[in-house]
Parts: sequence; C-alpha cells; structure tokens
Amino acid sequence: MKRPLQALLLLVSGLGLLHATVFTDLYLRYVKEGMGPLLIASGAVLLLLGAAEAWSLRKPTAPTPSNAQADHDPDHDRDHGHDHDGDHVRDGDRDGDHDHDGDHGHDGDHGHGHDHSTPPRIAWLLLLPALSLLFYAPPAIGAYSASREAPKAVAVKDQDEFDPLPATSPLPMTLTDFTSRVQQDRAKAIEGRVVRMTGFATPDGSGDGWYLTRSIFSCCAADTQFVKVRAHGTPAPSADTWVTVTGTWHAGGTLGTDSADVALDVRTIKKVPRPTNGYTDALPPLAG
Repeated sequence: MKRPLQALLLLVSGLGLLHATVFTDLYLRYVKEGMGPLLIASGAVLLLLGAAEAWSLRKPTAPTPSNAQADHDPDHDRDHGHDHDGDHVRDGDRDGDHDHDGDHGHDGDHGHGHDHSTPPRIAWLLLLPALSLLFYAPPAIGAYSASREAPKAVAVKDQDEFDPLPATSPLPMTLTDFTSRVQQDRAKAIEGRVVRMTGFATPDGSGDGWYLTRSIFSCCAADTQFVKVRAHGTPAPSADTWVTVTGTWHAGGTLGTDSADVALDVRTIKKVPRPTNGYTDALPPLAG
C-alpha cells in the first residue's frame, strides 16, 4: 500500500472512532459502555500515527545513485565510444557494420525497469469500514435479529428465595427480573401484581402476536442475548418501536416453575424514545 493511502487510512480510522465515542454514542451499538475509554485512546493513537505519516511525506527524499552510476568511469566511456554531449556511438556503427538483423541489446522488456510494486486497487476498500463510522453507521441490533431467536430469556441465576416485592403499583421491573419471578419464585409474589417494563417490539416469527424485548451485551454485539416477554391484549407496534407497557402476568403453566409462560396481559402501552444504552436490561424510566 502506498504511503499516502496508509496515512489517509490511519487518519480516517482515528476520526471514525472519535466520532463514534466522543461526539456521538454510536459505539454503544457495538460494544459495552465500559469500553468507551479504550476506543477513545485507540482513536487518538491512530490520529497521531496518521499525522506523523503524513508529515513524513513532506520531507524530500534525496535520490540514491545506482551502482552503475556510482561506478561510472569517463575513461571507460571514451574507450568504448560513448559521447557525453548527447550522442551514443556504438563500436559497430563506427566501423559501418551496424547489424539490423541482430540483437539490439533489448530484453523482452526493452531494457526498461518496470515497477511491479503498485498495490492493487482493491486496497482502497479498506477505507470503507472507517468511512462508515463517519457517514453511515450500521443500525443497532433489534427486532430483525431477535425475531430469529427462540423465545427464551437470558440465563438467570436460580433462586430459592426472593426478597419481598415493593408495594409500588405499577411495579417497575426489568424483563429478566420478571422472567425469574414468573419461573422461579415459588411464593408466587408476582401473581396479580401490575408491573411496568420497557423494551422494543419484536414481531412473532409466525406473524401472530409480538414480544417485548431487550438485547443484552456480555462484551460486544457478537455475543448479544435477548430476553423476551410475550405480550397479549394489544395490537403489535411496529418492529423496533420502543414502548413502556403495564400489565399483569398472563396465566399459563404453573407459576413459580419452568412451565410458567413468560407473558403479560398488557393494560397500557406508551411509545418512548430509545434509551441511550439500549443494550442493557434496565428498569423503565420514571413515569412522567
């Protein structure tokens, strides 16, 4: 790869990382929030390297004489009929026996040294991922991926005992807490309680009904897990619409066991903005 392209790639990559972390929160689509400082440091290093590479291109490079030029002997030229005033006289021409049918001393490449080190044009495609961070970041993981996952929650720790639920109504809960209460709390404290949860709408793969969904990063987008609660009693919002719903557990199976349906009879539904960090299973925002 040519040095100007290397400098440009470093600069654009550094700007892309800083744009995604310092000036926007796009990085939260790909990695956990705690990795932000590392990305900022990486972006700064790439900018410095790119600037150093670009600065070095401004320095003129002194031509290096070839071995043939370095060993050039004027006396040798005079002995072989070389004229430094612009005429090159062959020994054979001087004697009038110039051979038109013989070898002119040209190889298959006519004696010209060709530089085959030019990088392939495809190397410019390396700029596309960096430019995407500046001008068109890939969309966040959402309903498209979640609809292709089985309707099961992320793994939650088995609990034999749960703390008493607050008397607040509606009770704010995460989707993971709701799931564990429905399938593990043998005291059935969730029965009859009105809860409030926030997530994005994911259509059922069969086209019948929808799920309230949250996506969760363990490290980055590559290991995303989904927690879903089946919604009953209301038409499905558009895919990827963020909503806050209230409702009660939809009876199905035996509450407090793995057979219990992770589902909600929805009473109210309200469209809300996407949270800044949508890759956590957080409590719903305070009711306004």
